[in-house]
Amino acid sequence: MIETKKVCRAFPVSGEEPFMALKDVSVKIPEKSLTILRGKSGSGKTTLLNIIGALDAPSSGEVFFGGRNITGLSDKERERLRRQKIGFVFQSVSLIPMMTVYENVEFALRLSNYKGDRKKRVEECLHLVGLGKRAQHMPQELSGGEQQRVAIARAIAHAPQVLFADEPTAELDTATSLAVIKLFKDLVEKQGVTIVMTTHDMSLMDAGDMVYTLTDGSVDAVEEEEEKE
Repeated sequence: MIETKKVCRAFPVSGEEPFMALKDVSVKIPEKSLTILRGKSGSGKTTLLNIIGALDAPSSGEVFFGGRNITGLSDKERERLRRQKIGFVFQSVSLIPMMTVYENVEFALRLSNYKGDRKKRVEECLHLVGLGKRAQHMPQELSGGEQQRVAIARAIAHAPQVLFADEPTAELDTATSLAVIKLFKDLVEKQGVTIVMTTHDMSLMDAGDMVYTLTDGSVDAVEEEEEKE
């Protein structure tokens, strides 16, 4: 589904050599799977997620999305790719506080110019995340785990091919984190979504079909499901 070839990302530092956040990173993200990018803070996992999610471009190397080389896309072309084929979930759920749960998800459909039945799609997505009965609640009336599930419903509303999640469980307790991971696994198995998430939580490693470990901007370990078993 996604592949990077020798991707580097350098950030300028005033009066010094550029900081190399990524160094010759080559990864392959299988279709319809849950792939985990693990590593400590500063390891480069979020920088890599931003690049394969078309939020940023590499300083060098190539990125392929669905077989298409997206390395040289313009900002406008990357935005179109994100709107049509990509969904995002972040550590901060960033729900709009003056909108209901239903309205938050429906707003995402408006932004993506969704052509189908919006009401039906919102109800379907809220049912998928187990919040069908909370549609008319405000975000502040929900628990942290419920808010994250609304964020997931919002991210998958336009039926993206890939869902990127940056530390989606960092602010959640263990039980709620496991519930979110179970939801991700269900989305992969039942909806055919490809999911890539970052985490530093070692207790979640077994959930991934593939796990890449990053250290100081480089991939130093790769684990596939068969190897873990």
